[in-house]
Amino acid sequence: MNRVFVLSSTHQPLMPCHPARARQLLTAGRAAVYRTAPFTIILQDRAEGEVQPVAAQFDPGSKTTGIALVGEFPQQGRVVLFGAHLHHRGEAIRKRLADRRARRRGRRQRKTRYREPRFDNRTRPSGWLPPSLQSRVDNVATWFNRLAFRAPVSECHVETARFDTQALQHPEISGVEYQQGELAGYEVREYLLEKWRRRCAYCGNEGVPIEIEHLTPRSRGGSDRVSNLTLACTPCNQKKGNHTAAEFGYPELQAKANAPLKDAAAVNSIRFAIGTVIRALGLPTAFWTGGRTKHNRVRQGYPKDHWIDAACVGEAGAAVSLNGIMPLHIRATGRGKYQVGRTDKYGFPRGAAGRVKRVHEFQTGDWVRLDQPRGRYAGRHTGRLAGIRADGRFDLAAPVGTITAAFKRYTLLQRGDGYAYA
Repeated sequence: MNRVFVLSSTHQPLMPCHPARARQLLTAGRAAVYRTAPFTIILQDRAEGEVQPVAAQFDPGSKTTGIALVGEFPQQGRVVLFGAHLHHRGEAIRKRLADRRARRRGRRQRKTRYREPRFDNRTRPSGWLPPSLQSRVDNVATWFNRLAFRAPVSECHVETARFDTQALQHPEISGVEYQQGELAGYEVREYLLEKWRRRCAYCGNEGVPIEIEHLTPRSRGGSDRVSNLTLACTPCNQKKGNHTAAEFGYPELQAKANAPLKDAAAVNSIRFAIGTVIRALGLPTAFWTGGRTKHNRVRQGYPKDHWIDAACVGEAGAAVSLNGIMPLHIRATGRGKYQVGRTDKYGFPRGAAGRVKRVHEFQTGDWVRLDQPRGRYAGRHTGRLAGIRADGRFDLAAPVGTITAAFKRYTLLQRGDGYAYA
């Protein structure tokens, strides 16, 4: 499991400790709980202490970003102290913006009382990203600040480019380290795995050994560019032989392979923005590609996972101990809605939004514990408040389902901060 974050009595970050050590300090009264998620204690009798170098490492992704804190010790080497999956809400933001746009257009078309479309003559600032993409950047920046407050972070490593699009389009380019050294082929293979969803392009099987396959064989003039490459399992690759994909009965694959690299470019832009934000915070920051990350992970025999990829980022990721870490799952939930009046699916007013933000000192998003004495959900449950009512009945989003109970049965564990934890 993850190490426990430790703060001194003056709120200075110390080296994270083992959970057993944290229990001893809490039992002896030498420490108090500072934060429940991620679990942090604050010492009562210690103002400073010796710390080792700790690197914050990130593997940004479209839906999930891997986070790892790696400490470097003289005897043990590089050891993972903390791992997490940061689940973004970019798709939810995009959907809500699209729904709002559709409702506004519908009201204009029906000529109901609604303002005319604004003449958009505003210029976008440098580095502007759509809200769905900017939210991912903000999430990573938020958690970098939180981890830097809880641990003695001295440097940062970010995977800023999943694929080198220039090398993918022009494989004949030479003079680059990863093309002539041990990383040769990792960039191309990682891109193909992402594009073809890690399955055979012909039979659709996944979870089987797959090979890089030429749509037009090299013996018939095919090249090594990604527009001529796909993935195939061994039986399909051998059965296809010297035929083209069209002759083999799959003419549509060539159109998919010729699709532009816009997905890779979008991911690269997000990763670069994340790297820029982290570097602006002042710590030494290094940027690496996904090909090197996968090379490090495969060489060490680790399974594919976001937080493991984060631990394997960069040159130093070639030798790292996972130390039995169980990652913390962090899901971005937002902090509520700005919408004052609620509407139905057709855009007509449905009723006013709640006027009370807190009821009995609880609010939506708080992390609480529920002690249910009887009934279907009898027992103790921990989760996030999914909804509150003025009459004092709250809805708890628990692993067993949504539970409704009176406020007196709830105990506040942590105020809502825009994220849910598991």
